[in-house]
Amino acid sequence: MDTAILPSTLLLTLLLSVGLLFFIRAATKDRTQTTQLISEQDEAVFMPQLQDYFRSRSYRVVEIDKSKNLVAFEGFVKPSIFLAVFLTLLAAVGLVCLSLVLSFLFPQYSLVFFGLLLLSPLSGFFYWQKAGRLEKVLLKLEPNFKDQVSFSKITVTAHRDELAELQKTLQLKPGNA
Repeated sequence: MDTAILPSTLLLTLLLSVGLLFFIRAATKDRTQTTQLISEQDEAVFMPQLQDYFRSRSYRVVEIDKSKNLVAFEGFVKPSIFLAVFLTLLAAVGLVCLSLVLSFLFPQYSLVFFGLLLLSPLSGFFYWQKAGRLEKVLLKLEPNFKDQVSFSKITVTAHRDELAELQKTLQLKPGNA
């Protein structure tokens, strides 16, 4: 057997394991963005729709600054059971691969290396601990009048998934930043 195959396979497996660790860590990363959205409705009609939308998503108003026309909502974002299980399975597959390579290099410790598989639930636990958190949504409403037509422009700072859902649900158009 070629003696360079196993060490190079070990190196590649270790690099993939590092990538897996960064992937698991990135699952909890804050993905807050700021964007401008436009509604063709007047502020008097649009603002209650925004409040109803955020109330239906379990957010509550925590701050209103009338001088800046700014509203802050806050809500607890629950971690995803599916993602916790998925990350645990990914970690299990990665640890099995690492254990296989290590057991080929050091056959006398193969049972110990397969014991590494018991660490895979830690990835789901890590995700579960970090992903559940309070999210804050900032809205700044800017009424506009263009060619005698009233519309509302809002600047929203929120998680990117929340922005996409807001845009889809209230049928908002992207604004110019």
